[in-house]
Amino acid sequence: MFSLKPPRPTFRSYLLPPPQTDDKINSEPKIKKLEPVLLPGEIVVNEVNFVRKCIATDTSQYDLWGKLICSNFKISFITEDPMPLQKFHYRNLLLGEHDVPLTCIEQIVTLNDHKRKQKVLGPNQKLKFNPTELIIYCKDFRIVRFRFDESGPESAKKVCLAIAHYSQPTDLQLLFAFEYVGKKYHNSANKINGAPTGGGSTAGGDSGQKTPLFETYSDWDREVKRTGASGWRVCSINEGYMISTCLPEYFVVPSSLADQDLKIFSHSFVGRRMPVWCWSHSNGSALMRMALVKDVLQQRKIEQRICNAVTKSHPQRSDVHKSDLDKTLPNIQEIQAAFVKLKQLCVNEPFEETEEKWLSSLEGTRWLEYVRAFLKHSAELVYVLESKRVSVILQEEEGRDLSCIVASLVQVMLDPHFRTITGFQSLIQKEWVMAGYQFLDRCNHLKRSEKESPLFLLLLDATWQLLQQYPAAFEFSETYLAVLGDSTRISLFGTFLFNSPHQRVKQSTEFAISKNIQLGDEKGLRFPSVWDWSLQFTAKDRTLFHNPLYVGKSTPCVQNGSVKSFKRTKKTYSSTLRGMPASLENGVTRDQEFLPRRSSLVLRGKLDAPQQVSSPDSGVERYCREWFSKPADPHGVLLPHVSGTHIKLWKLCYFRWVPEAQINRGGFITAFHRLSLLADEVDVLSRTLRQHRAGPLQACYGDLDQGRLYFQARGPRDPSGTPDFLSSSFPFSPVGNLCRRSILGTPLSKFLSGAKIWLSTETLANED
Repeated sequence: MFSLKPPRPTFRSYLLPPPQTDDKINSEPKIKKLEPVLLPGEIVVNEVNFVRKCIATDTSQYDLWGKLICSNFKISFITEDPMPLQKFHYRNLLLGEHDVPLTCIEQIVTLNDHKRKQKVLGPNQKLKFNPTELIIYCKDFRIVRFRFDESGPESAKKVCLAIAHYSQPTDLQLLFAFEYVGKKYHNSANKINGAPTGGGSTAGGDSGQKTPLFETYSDWDREVKRTGASGWRVCSINEGYMISTCLPEYFVVPSSLADQDLKIFSHSFVGRRMPVWCWSHSNGSALMRMALVKDVLQQRKIEQRICNAVTKSHPQRSDVHKSDLDKTLPNIQEIQAAFVKLKQLCVNEPFEETEEKWLSSLEGTRWLEYVRAFLKHSAELVYVLESKRVSVILQEEEGRDLSCIVASLVQVMLDPHFRTITGFQSLIQKEWVMAGYQFLDRCNHLKRSEKESPLFLLLLDATWQLLQQYPAAFEFSETYLAVLGDSTRISLFGTFLFNSPHQRVKQSTEFAISKNIQLGDEKGLRFPSVWDWSLQFTAKDRTLFHNPLYVGKSTPCVQNGSVKSFKRTKKTYSSTLRGMPASLENGVTRDQEFLPRRSSLVLRGKLDAPQQVSSPDSGVERYCREWFSKPADPHGVLLPHVSGTHIKLWKLCYFRWVPEAQINRGGFITAFHRLSLLADEVDVLSRTLRQHRAGPLQACYGDLDQGRLYFQARGPRDPSGTPDFLSSSFPFSPVGNLCRRSILGTPLSKFLSGAKIWLSTETLANED
């Protein structure tokens, strides 16, 4: 009898993999065991397995397989596959390598290849087809793409609808920060004196100093004393927000204005935003901001009363200069329109364009023109405060949009304290957060596009322009500015979540009552502050915030066993820090004297910008000419170059997620790397010298600056070259973002290749 069983194979193949056993076939796929790392209060609302994340458009060989998860805080793609083509990753501790915060999502597009259908998903919308592809457009210019070819069609549809629903909340209390803080309050292990960690009137900083939040009387009083403002006082009539809901509880006003007068005047201003103090110059002039007076009949009388009070606060009783920002600067709608065009150009448009068309398209966005306009107007006000010694009042309709930018830029140009990390953070707290800038509406956290406008990003861009013109004057780097902008899109920090301090107190109190959270004497929930950078980055990564070119105000020097301060003089600074002296025409440098590179990403300045002074030899022109003729003082006044050759596109911010725009081992980061090594070597030698002279008692002093910079020299005259992981996008990695079509052979690709030559220090090193 023949057996019914097939004969046992005797041939053994050494090419094919060994046959799988039944145990391996029936085992659960490893991918289903991948779980996300969740924050307190974070929950998974939907997920789908066997998702493919697209890395490139022209090939699928680099694609990653994993699980796509939607939580109430982020969308997260979990995989065990290593990221291809990536040599470095700057990791945010709150987010995974492939995570996107829900508040960073701008648009969600679903597609079905077979039915040739696509749909932009909104909240509470139905999806009538099973998606095969999901494209996420982010507010930071990223584009992330997922494929559902091997996923269950219903699961793919549900996760797409969940992302659309949770990324477009209809109520402020639905943002993740409320659940996070609520969980922290219920967890007694994370409470200090009844409040979660990170609360208080100050927030931690990397320099060891605390950033004042200006929530208390004492913070304002210290700032008044720091600036030496005489004739001004801290006012507390708005305690409990009894007068205005869009002003802080404490602010500074002229001493001659009584509280009763302020209460009467407040009813006449839009939003009851009466005039408030921003900053005082050592010569006695002051910077103020206020809203418009609603009653036209009372306008002249009230404004005269305010001006008289400001005049009395000036030691020389000088006049007051009023700057109407609504008439001299672009409005928020024009700024938003320019930003949309810029995003369209940098994100959606293919690069197969001629160089002339791309640059003209950049000019057509008007974004750089608006950056220049704010810098130029701020410089004119610097002249009024510094040279004419006249107080300035910034006035706009509500007094909480354009005036935030101008007030900040004026103080950055005049006060070196605000060019440090702690000082800049205190400036944001004072002139934006506590002054009632509408972060909720302007950042569009609730997807109300009619109120959206990137004013805070415009400030960061304008600050970057000053940073790249005067690198020795700023303690922070452009990485710090880029990360600060990214933090506005993370719905965890109370710093960038509300329209006003009052809204934070009101909404968080209502949430606490609904969740049975005992607040005690606190005024609302205490949300994490963005200034506590340890929540997002390791100590090593935070060193990238420091600018190696920064020249401190003084350096410690040991003499006879005691530490003394060696103060640098203006003569020790090279005039190259300022750039070439420029002759001015109507307050701006002449474009004829500086011919721009044909392939450089700059915008020629518009000469038809609003001019406050039209005289051919006006005071502001003489002031600027005299200022530009002297060597730069990093700790003195800074005036921006505003010609087209100096106002540039901030490539690290707008091009960092574009793989095609990367310059491998090129870009400014190569110079940053070499300068960091040099600065670190100087630090090591200084510490060694101090230890040698000071003896054992002072030896510990040499460790204060240990690890100040990200890149550190391994020894004297470190011969190491540029690391392979450096690129023009460093410390960000564009790998994993949707690529455009190839740009090889186009004028822009030639520019990007050529830029490596004149931006990289590697060439100079090889020549040596």
